[in-house]
This record gives sequence, structure tokens and C-alpha cells, in this order.
Amino acid sequence: MKEFDYIIIGGGCAGLSLAYELEIHKKLRDKTLAIIEPREEYTRDKTWSFWKVTDHNFEDCVKKSWKNFSINIPGKTNYLECNNYPYQSVDSGLFYKKINTKLNENKNIVFFKNLNEIDTKNSFIFNSVPSIKKDYQKFWQHFCGIEIECQNNFFDDEIFNLMDFDCDQRDSVHFFYTLPYSKNKALIETTWLSKLNDNSQKDYDNQIKNYIKYKLNLKNYKITYKEEGAIPLFFPLNKNEKNKINIGTAGGMTRLSTGYTFLNIQEHSKYIRENIENISNIKKYKISGKYQFLDEIFLRVLEKNPEKMSSIFFKMFKASPKNVIKFLSNKSNFLEDLSIILKMPKFTFIKALFY
Repeated sequence: MKEFDYIIIGGGCAGLSLAYELEIHKKLRDKTLAIIEPREEYTRDKTWSFWKVTDHNFEDCVKKSWKNFSINIPGKTNYLECNNYPYQSVDSGLFYKKINTKLNENKNIVFFKNLNEIDTKNSFIFNSVPSIKKDYQKFWQHFCGIEIECQNNFFDDEIFNLMDFDCDQRDSVHFFYTLPYSKNKALIETTWLSKLNDNSQKDYDNQIKNYIKYKLNLKNYKITYKEEGAIPLFFPLNKNEKNKINIGTAGGMTRLSTGYTFLNIQEHSKYIRENIENISNIKKYKISGKYQFLDEIFLRVLEKNPEKMSSIFFKMFKASPKNVIKFLSNKSNFLEDLSIILKMPKFTFIKALFY
């Protein structure tokens, strides 16, 4: 069996982002790379959205950017601006096409369906497949979304709805999320922060159908795309192993309070590329410990006080939206963190320290 200098296990967002980062910076000119990915073909299957707090390689894959957003709780709507850090939505179909077109130019890069097809003994491995058993005792962000198209100009495509909590909570945390790509096209998702064993929350199709009909008051539309998934709001098993680095969600690149992962993947890929010549000895890259600590408290509050979470999210953005965006994107300083903490219900969060 053939040997390779590097192996990437998993050709999804994290694996392809790393391969692309290495390729465009000429790090694979004299090295070989195997990418292990079982899928037969790459088609659009996800939507990655984030606040653009740093530059990235995929501006030409951005389907839409917004500089205005809203948050809803029953009886109240907060309209906010994000001029400094626009919210971007990356089309996974464009992302896959861009990267695979580039990787196919290099004969040193080969795709395989199974790790057993190659010799891994002398390779350095980047693993993007998280070691997760369906842990129903921990929190997940699980969701289902559809892209719809209507005949008339129905949507205001200058503003997106980040969270609409004016919906059935079912003793959990539930919101709808709407990204208007144009005046007659939008992605609408139902999102839950809960444990996965509650199947009563998974009547996604009915949830979305009723939301569009009764909340948006939209009757005629066609569905052009559907996605469904679950993001673990806990860190997967990430053992230190010789000649192996975990990346993506497997490597702890998901913010536990938000599920945001895309830009963390890009920064991790850059870090690996900058240190690839000494890859066996580099310091482990991770999200700052302060965010891990604050996210852990947040999740304790979520577990004990799900009925308060819509109000907490609403109050959070009463602080400067710029500060909140930086906090959610791992870019905030102490004073910015403090401005957000002071907006939170203090007794609730202090109690969470001792759960």
C-alpha cells in the first residue's frame, strides 16, 4: 500500500479547509497528501454562517452578507446593526467546488474512501471525525432548515433574523432563524438547544410549515433545498497522540455556547500551515480558556433555567452588538466581556458557578 506524508481523515469543512490552506501556500509541492472521504460526490449539504471578524479564503463562496439583524422574544423585537462585522453565509456547494477544483490540480493529493486503502505507519494524520457516542445526557444544537422561493418580493433581504423565540418552547430552548438571500428566497431553520433524546422536538417539518404559514403569513412557496443536523455543545474525546492532530469539531473548534465553527477552522488551518515544517512539535491550538469557562457556565444556566434563555439572549444584545459579536467570535477583550456579563441576570449565573 502507498504511503503519504500527510493524511486528512474526513473531507468535510475542516479537512478540505486545511488541504486548501496547505495547497495555496505551496506546502504540498514536495509532499503527498491523502484525504479519506467516503462520500461519492460533493453536493450542497450545509450552510455555514458567521460574523466576519477575520478574513478568510472563501469570500467568493459567500452567498449573502448582512449588516442588520433582529432578535425576537414574545412582544419585543430588537433591531441591531453589525456594520463592522457583517454576517456571512457560505454555500457549501460553492465551497466544495472551489476547493476540489484547486486540489485536483496537484497530483500529490489523492482521495480515498477508506483509511484501510493506504499505509498510515509513517504519516502525520489530521483527523476531523469527532469521537462522539450519541451522548443524550449532554446538550446539542439540533436543527432543520429549508430554503424556500416565493413568486413575489416577500422578504427584506437587508436584515436577517438571528433568533425568533416567539414560538413553542416545550420546556426547552427553541428559536427560528431566517436568512433572506433575496427578496423572494430565504433559508428558514428551526433550532433547538436540548438533549437529543427528546423526539417530541423533532417534528421539524410541521414546525417550519406552521411558522411560515402563521408567523410569516406566507402561503405560496416552493422548497428548493433542505438541511438537517446536530452540533455537539460539548467537547468530543481529544486524546494527545503522536503524529496526530484533531481538527474541526474533533479538535475543539466549536464554540459550545453558539455552535460557531467555520472561522475557528480557518484560523486553526492557518496555524497548522504556518507550523507545518515542525508539525510534530507544535503547541496544541485551542479556543481561549476564558471562553471555555464562560461557555460552561452558560450551559449550566441553560440546563437549569431553559425558560430564561430567550430573555438572556435578548438582554445580551442590549450591550453593544459589536462587543457581543466579538465575544461570540472569540475576539473580545476583558472590558468587552464585562459589558456583556453586566447585562446578565447575576444571581442566575452566580448560582451556576456552584452547580
